[in-house]
Amino acid sequence: MNRIKQLFENKRNNILSIYFTAGFPQLNDTCDVIRELQANGIDLIEIGIPFSDPMADGPTIQESGTLALRNGMTLKILFDQLKNIREDVTVPLIMMGYLNPIMQYGFENFCRQCKETGIDGAIIPDLPFNDYITDYKQIADRYDIKIIMLITPETSDERVRLIDEHTDGFIYMVSSASTTGAQKSFDDKKQAYFRKINGMNLHNPRLIGFGISNKATLDAARENASGAIIGSKFITLLKERTNVKDAVKALKETLDK
Repeated sequence: MNRIKQLFENKRNNILSIYFTAGFPQLNDTCDVIRELQANGIDLIEIGIPFSDPMADGPTIQESGTLALRNGMTLKILFDQLKNIREDVTVPLIMMGYLNPIMQYGFENFCRQCKETGIDGAIIPDLPFNDYITDYKQIADRYDIKIIMLITPETSDERVRLIDEHTDGFIYMVSSASTTGAQKSFDDKKQAYFRKINGMNLHNPRLIGFGISNKATLDAARENASGAIIGSKFITLLKERTNVKDAVKALKETLDK
C-alpha cells in the first residue's frame, strides 16, 4: 500500500507534515534533514524541488530555492541523493515542485524515478486539475504516485468535490489565496473557511498549510483537518540555526509553546 494511504488509515488526526527545500542550506543536507525529521516524530515530509520562478511561494521559501539552485541542486542530483533513503526512512515522502523542471525531466521519467526511489506522491502547484485528469493521472497511477491537489478559499464547492472524487492521497488545504509565509493566527474568515470544508464530509483527508508557524495556528489546523503542513517557519529555522538538529529542536519548541 502507498505510504500516504497507510499513514492516513493508521493516524486520522494530529498529523504533522514538514516542507523543506532540497539543497538548502547546503547542497548535501537533504537526507540529513529527512532523517532528523523522522527521528523527531514528523509524520510526513515534503521535499521541495527548487525553481527559479516559484509563484506560490513567499519570500522565505523563494530565498531558500534561490540558494539551493546556487548550491547546484537539480532534480537529477536530488534523485541521486535519495537513491538509498529507504534503507532507514519509513515515513511517507512527497516531492513538491513546479511543472517546468518536472516536464524538462519528463513526467513519466519523473514518476518512474519516484517509484524507484521510494517517493510516494507529488504536489505540483501550477498543474491545472483538468490537465492532470486528461494528461497526467494515468501515468501517475501507473507508478502509484499520489498527485496531491491544492484547494484555496477561492475554490468552488463543485471543484472541491471534483478534486475529492478524482484523487486519493489527501487534499492540501491552503489557508489563504496568497503565497506561503508564517502567520501568528488565523482570522475569523479563515476559520469559517476551515469549518465549511470540514462540513462537506469529503472522502479524502485534508492537511492545512500556508501560515502554520506556532501552537495557535497548529491547533486551529488540527481542529479542522487531519493535521497541518509547516514550511516557511522550518526554512527560517534551518537558516538561523547552525545545524539541522538544532533547527528541528527549535521547531518542536516553537510548536509546544
